[in-house]
Amino acid sequence: MPHPRSRPCRVLLALALTALVGCGQGEPPTGAAGAAGSGAGTGPRPDGGRAAVTRTLVLGAYTTPREAYGKAILPAFQRHWQAKTGESVRFQESYLGSGAQARAIVGGFEADVAALSLEADVDAIARAGLITHDWKAGPHQGMVTRSVVVLAVRPGNPRGLKDWDDLRAPGLNVLTPNVRTSGGAMWNVCALYGAALRGGTSAPKGDAAAAEKLLGEVLGNVSVMDKGARESILTFEKGVGDTAITYENEVLAARQAGQPYEYVIPRATILIENPVAVVDRYAEKHGTRELAAGFVAFLGSPEAQRAFAEYGYRPVDAGVAQEVAGRFPAVTDLFTVRDLGGWPEVQKTLFAPGALYDRVARATGARR
Repeated sequence: MPHPRSRPCRVLLALALTALVGCGQGEPPTGAAGAAGSGAGTGPRPDGGRAAVTRTLVLGAYTTPREAYGKAILPAFQRHWQAKTGESVRFQESYLGSGAQARAIVGGFEADVAALSLEADVDAIARAGLITHDWKAGPHQGMVTRSVVVLAVRPGNPRGLKDWDDLRAPGLNVLTPNVRTSGGAMWNVCALYGAALRGGTSAPKGDAAAAEKLLGEVLGNVSVMDKGARESILTFEKGVGDTAITYENEVLAARQAGQPYEYVIPRATILIENPVAVVDRYAEKHGTRELAAGFVAFLGSPEAQRAFAEYGYRPVDAGVAQEVAGRFPAVTDLFTVRDLGGWPEVQKTLFAPGALYDRVARATGARR
């Protein structure tokens, strides 16, 4: 009998392969074999010599930074790598909700690099034996971008939303993704629950029961739980909902693209930190270990950090962060997942089967 989780893993693998898009020279390989067949190749030149090497790198990412990667980061790295080595790089990209992408990679989607929403998803790939190096050993502990959890609101903020407590108002229509597939959804829950524990809401500081009650009241107003943060904000753009709990960068990128909505930063909210790592087993299999490591290192460079900032991300590079500080509003009480005990503790107390989130979701009828 198949393992009970084997079918979901096969489904996620199929989704990851279906989502592959090519960026660079030549036609991208197709199917599972093509996705796994990274590496290098050469072709004949008209003069009978050999063309420059073209190498393929497979990127498995979460949905939100798709435009940042596709329009800015990947082309910049292609130029950088060609200038450095003389080699051309062709990317294959797959974008899914962070949790779904991590499970697809564990289930056999052979990404050379995983760029996900949260540390816990990269750790899941490491626990599966696919990441074998200390991926947190870099200058920013493996993180390449930052953001904060905010409330996207309609133009003029017609519902007058100012903070977390406002989201429990009767009749308010709230959007947030599904925590079982979306890293963004987990950040949203951590932001609200953490703010309540810190005294940033009407819940008394340190009162876990009151924080849980507030979370339940807000979830009771959620009408749609999409599979990822990008899908959630697209639903909001279609006119559904009074507010969407989301990444700040999603709102900034959408406004840059002409969307008219605004956003509110709650008084207390969480600092989102997004990791990237070489998936050692797959990169070694494909012969792309050096290329993948070069790409990961490039993501922390000032050039890449400035490009991320153009798409609404708060840089991890201190110098670039200072350059663009005027673009990002200050947060009154900015906390991190470490203030909640770190991801292992958060997963156990909030998101494990039967833990706090499941209790609240069952009580409110929210999707889980």
